[in-house]
Amino acid sequence: MRNTLFLRWAAFLGAAAVASGAFGAHGLKPHFSEYQVSLFEKGVQYHFIHALAILAIGLLSDRKGGLWLRVSGWLFSLGILFFSGSLYLLACQNLLPFSVKGIEFAAPVGGICFIGGWLVMAMGIRR
Repeated sequence: MRNTLFLRWAAFLGAAAVASGAFGAHGLKPHFSEYQVSLFEKGVQYHFIHALAILAIGLLSDRKGGLWLRVSGWLFSLGILFFSGSLYLLACQNLLPFSVKGIEFAAPVGGICFIGGWLVMAMGIRR
């Protein structure tokens, strides 16, 4: 049986990536510098790619190595939260009513989660 949790989660994250991209392009772009636009777009790009990776996890999780694949899915999810989330916040920092000082340190944590997710996924597929 396929892991419907990851299939539903991927669908939600994919919709959120599209909504974020549209909001950034149409609602926020007039308030952004070129650097802020590039930060936001990079966040959306990685968000979308890893939503699709989570979809693959949901489709593959009935295979042997399912535990590895589930761990991979959660690592991808954490990567979206830390990497894309920190880029979204950094891009919007001048529009927010609170400080995001120090949030730039979350991006490398998210990147490590992404790398780990791909490596763990490889282990799950290999099994």
